[in-house]
Amino acid sequence: MTEDRRQRTDGSGESWLITGGCGFIGRAIVRRILQEPSGDTIRVLDNLSVGSIEDLEKIADGSLQLTDGQKEEGSIKQGAERKKIRRSEGEEERGNFDIRGSNSNVQVIVGDITDPDVCLTCSKGMDVIVHLAANTGVGPSVDDPVSDMKNNVAGTLNMLEAARKSGVKRFVFASSGAPVGEVEPPIHENLAPRPVSPYGASKLAGEGYCSAYFGSFGIETVVLRFGNVYGPGSSHKNSVVAKFIKHILAEERLPIYGDGSQTRDFIYIADIVQAILLCSEVQNIGGEVFQIATHREHTVEEVAEALNRLAEKHLGRRSEVVYEQARTGDVKRNYSDISKARRMLGFEPKWQLEKGLEETFLWYLGRMVHSAKSMA
Repeated sequence: MTEDRRQRTDGSGESWLITGGCGFIGRAIVRRILQEPSGDTIRVLDNLSVGSIEDLEKIADGSLQLTDGQKEEGSIKQGAERKKIRRSEGEEERGNFDIRGSNSNVQVIVGDITDPDVCLTCSKGMDVIVHLAANTGVGPSVDDPVSDMKNNVAGTLNMLEAARKSGVKRFVFASSGAPVGEVEPPIHENLAPRPVSPYGASKLAGEGYCSAYFGSFGIETVVLRFGNVYGPGSSHKNSVVAKFIKHILAEERLPIYGDGSQTRDFIYIADIVQAILLCSEVQNIGGEVFQIATHREHTVEEVAEALNRLAEKHLGRRSEVVYEQARTGDVKRNYSDISKARRMLGFEPKWQLEKGLEETFLWYLGRMVHSAKSMA
């Protein structure tokens, strides 16, 4: 491990801003930071379009309170016995909250990265920004490329500009292999990007702005191109592993778009968190791009079969696989060369696919059993 940049000379930890922190990856980062005796403080910016404050509250093991001095706005009510904030249908929450537990104090700001003022407010006093908030997935970007651009390009630029004005030194940007497009794998950082989807184009633009803000303003931007992330806590995701497990538990067929021979590099959530934390610690990596995956290629059909074996083991049944028309913008093969991340970050994925899939399947199964007992 390199010199730990998260520990200051006065003994206090670093201040983190995690955009999209109520989502799958964001919550996993919060959980990991809180587990370490580093004295770090955490601020989350999220528009609650996917995750919820309640999801984050469970991770932080605390109760939710309005931050001192904040006024009630919109649908937010403050009551002596009300510890949790819930959205009513059609209502919008705005405000600042603290999740206060026995060993945590996580501030949550409900807002959107498309609002420059919100971005600036959140960035003040921060040491590290982990920018996860985005429109995700090829399909939604094909359906609405303009919305994808506004969130992924303008939103990222807003966060970078806020980091510049606030003096934030380290900025970690969540990207993917989509900017590279359809190439012969393995993907590596020196390939010329040729995105084939609006999502890939928007992430490429974000990578470009990260490079520019390092070159022009000295912000230590680090771009992480994630593989296909899966793991416990992914209930809001619609990626292939999460989708297949949901279909299996609902006793539905498993849809594969194309012939099933398309490949992806599936990476377990704990390995993603490891890479992000390394990027907060390792020196002299400003302006760099890293492939964060496993350097292993698995077909979608292979994943469907592995999950069906788990269904047989734990449920005594399988789900039928059905093949549908290939989707626009999907690449045929995708896995990553991670030698640069190994060399410069000390990154090494620890989770094999079979073990990760079982942990994820059991998490979903436990969630379903708990839900059934609650309804009984």
